[in-house]
Amino acid sequence: MSPLDLIIVILILSWAGGLTFHVAGSLIHLLLVIALVSLVYRIVTGRRAV
Repeated sequence: MSPLDLIIVILILSWAGGLTFHVAGSLIHLLLVIALVSLVYRIVTGRRAV
């Protein structure tokens, strides 16, 4: 698992936890957007784990 994968997983879990416990309002949705942008960037650039 690459560091980018780990960051994506952490952001998605933080987003899900924030929705569950209603913490930080719209900031939670920003975490999801960042995670999705990171995932799309990884797919578009074709980076592979070494």
